[in-house]
Amino acid sequence: MKPLKEFTIPFVGLKEGKHHFDYEIKNEFFEYFEYEDFNSSDLKIDVDFVKKSTLLELHFEVTGTVNINCDVTNEPYDQEIENSFDLVVKFGEAFNDDYIDILILPHGEYEVNIQQYIYELIVLSLPLKRIHPGVEDGTLDSDILNKLEELSPKVKDIKKDQEESDPRWNTLKKLLTDK
Repeated sequence: MKPLKEFTIPFVGLKEGKHHFDYEIKNEFFEYFEYEDFNSSDLKIDVDFVKKSTLLELHFEVTGTVNINCDVTNEPYDQEIENSFDLVVKFGEAFNDDYIDILILPHGEYEVNIQQYIYELIVLSLPLKRIHPGVEDGTLDSDILNKLEELSPKVKDIKKDQEESDPRWNTLKKLLTDK
């Protein structure tokens, strides 16, 4: 997969100190990664880049919304996203990205590509279970919710089943209480 040019930071020409990069993320970015869970996205990425003599420090912050489908009703809704991530780039003998927040680049490298870190930051910012806010507060009227309510077991039905147990078990139940 060829890296996207706009997410490559050539740090050789930068002076030591703090630099700032802004990125606007739309669905085209996720199409590159073949990630199709978002109906639409409107995200802003702020990257604070600190160049030091022996290493680079990057601080990512993502804010915005993505339009996704609810796991319960499959209704689309806007999910707010807000998250941050810190990355340290060191220099060594060979490329190594085994660690979560440390990237080792070989000596002589002159640029760093951050597209994978941005992608992971956004995708991992989503909740595990995506529930439409209308489902949580009861304001969403959906055919799926009505069908789920219709098919769910009723509390009084459960109590009836417990009361109508087989009388042969009554003697064994006494053993539980006779200690």
